[in-house]
Amino acid sequence: MLTADWLALGSELRLLESARVKLLHFDVMDGVFCPMMTIGAPVVAGCRTPLFKDVHLMIDDPLPKVDSFVHAGADIVTFHLESCRHPHRVLQTLGAMSNVNDPARGILRGVALNPGIPLEAVEPLLTELDLVMLLAVNPGWGGQKFIPAAQSRLARLKEVIATAGRDVLTGVDGGITRDNITEVLAMQPDIVVTGSAVFDGKNAAANAAYMVEAANAARRHASTSASSQL
Repeated sequence: MLTADWLALGSELRLLESARVKLLHFDVMDGVFCPMMTIGAPVVAGCRTPLFKDVHLMIDDPLPKVDSFVHAGADIVTFHLESCRHPHRVLQTLGAMSNVNDPARGILRGVALNPGIPLEAVEPLLTELDLVMLLAVNPGWGGQKFIPAAQSRLARLKEVIATAGRDVLTGVDGGITRDNITEVLAMQPDIVVTGSAVFDGKNAAANAAYMVEAANAARRHASTSASSQL
């Protein structure tokens, strides 16, 4: 949502809903952990939509702040390991919170890894995790180039998760465009985040529909391939 037209935010939300987008991704930056300052919990709460709210906290010391985002309607909360001293405590705090949209489903808990953070950093946390989001750019602003090493990192991350015997979602965020979406989806992440490729000032509805159809096509291809191997 960072790249949306904020003077027409209601219309932008309706465009995403009509394109059957699944998640609404909020980049929360505080000017400390990231060079930019963006939005806070009131903006998350103000976006009234049936879409799942995926809140990516690129902020320093998230522990005392996660409560406000959960109360603002976050369904997914992701934070960066290097942004806090006690990541277990953040995850455990989120695990004890109720989802204001649907108390029965809880909060999906995620950690994000910058391109330079070793994958091994998530291993001690896998028993508390629902999602690991790999950044394919260094956080701070939109429109950056996709870092190719993200492909091999995702493959190795899947191996780490499988070895631990855990059912943890994976995601890729940053530098994902109409030109490379097919290659990114071939990596088989569970979640793909794209911003400026949709809100490029031209035709957000067509861009969003293109991305969704690419994801659906990749899912159909993966299903067909799996069936052919049985």
